[in-house]
Amino acid sequence: MTRLLPLTDTASGCRCGSHPTEPTGPSSEDPRMNTQAFPVVGMTCGHCAGAVTEELRALPGVEDVHVELVAGGVSTVTVTSVDGIDDEAVATALDEAGDYRLAPQ
Repeated sequence: MTRLLPLTDTASGCRCGSHPTEPTGPSSEDPRMNTQAFPVVGMTCGHCAGAVTEELRALPGVEDVHVELVAGGVSTVTVTSVDGIDDEAVATALDEAGDYRLAPQ
């Protein structure tokens, strides 16, 4: 009787040994990656969140954008980027997206 082994082993990667066991590309463990949260006012719907996401993702080094929408209030926009992003770049992207602004802190 043939015993079948699982295709992958989470502790050591692929059992065949011909594939890399380490993830490739930037990850949350990459020391260059920086996650920042920005308070944003002016968003009222999913379309607003989409416009903001699109503009921020277009910035150099941005890997991910997540919007926690609070319609008509202060929404939280979380940006994951290589080496971080400054408030001025975020403010410019928000302006390009529409009538959105960083909330005073």
